Amino acid sequence: MARTIVGSAVVVREKYYWPDLQLNIWTIIMLATAGTILGISANFMIIQSQMQRDTPWIFPYGVTVGALTMVVIFIELLLIAQRRLLPGIMMLLSFILIVLFITGIIGTSIQLFAGPNVNNLCNAFVNNQRQHGASLNTLGWLEQNSICQSWSALFAFWIIGSVFLVWMMVMASQVNQNQYD
Repeated sequence: MARTIVGSAVVVREKYYWPDLQLNIWTIIMLATAGTILGISANFMIIQSQMQRDTPWIFPYGVTVGALTMVVIFIELLLIAQRRLLPGIMMLLSFILIVLFITGIIGTSIQLFAGPNVNNLCNAFVNNQRQHGASLNTLGWLEQNSICQSWSALFAFWIIGSVFLVWMMVMASQVNQNQYD
């Protein structure tokens, strides 16, 4: 614990020791997660616009949450550079993001698995009707297959982000209790 005397007041600064490897892995995985969610959601918005269809709420939501996650990571990196990364800040930001990510899981799973869902359509019209050869039908099938795989990736990355945000809350809690000395 470092003490600084300012006039007649004593300022106490506690040092927190973050595990470098875990923090770096968390940062890289969350950047990949945020970028994937943002990119797939933005691509789906472009597809909906090109097809002149209404955009479901989950796509702009994914773009927003992906961008917010990148902002949180930027703030984390800025605080690390200044040696002021506090566990309480990371727990709070992680909690806010995990609520947003769980909403993303629910929204995506409703689109994928409920009612006339994307998963059934992908199985009926894409996965069970493979196309081969150099033709327009093959190009159409490849695009449809890409869209189906993007839905699966979007759902998976919502889950991955949620797991890693829980990990950050546990790690920040341990750092707060000085368990990484």
